[in-house]
Amino acid sequence: MNHYVLDACALIALLQDEPGADMVADAINAANNGEAKIVMHKINFLEVYYDAYRSRGKEQANLMAAEFGKLPVEINAEITDKIFVEAGRLKASYKISLADSIALAQTLISNGELITSDHHEFEAIGSKEGIRLHWFR
Repeated sequence: MNHYVLDACALIALLQDEPGADMVADAINAANNGEAKIVMHKINFLEVYYDAYRSRGKEQANLMAAEFGKLPVEINAEITDKIFVEAGRLKASYKISLADSIALAQTLISNGELITSDHHEFEAIGSKEGIRLHWFR
């Protein structure tokens, strides 16, 4: 069974039907069919909520959040000691955003594959850290 971690850009691409959204939808369909597990850290979902709130307003952001709750995506709302330490190490080592460090830490801890399009942020880190990255564009 595939284990995926969603980055904010992957969910935004899906919601806004951007290029590559079909690849994200394929992962969602696989989870619906019991062929994959998908997790997203709540900090990364906060980025998606913020994007929706900023571009479309509070009401649309809340509707988006409610619709997201219907998807087969587990939201991890905890910053466990493992995620805390891994995210801190990654952020210090690579000077990345807090949200990016949490997405990478979640991926490492869950032995998953990060679905992302952020080549600039993750390409070098993924190869150095042995993090599997699933590029959707």
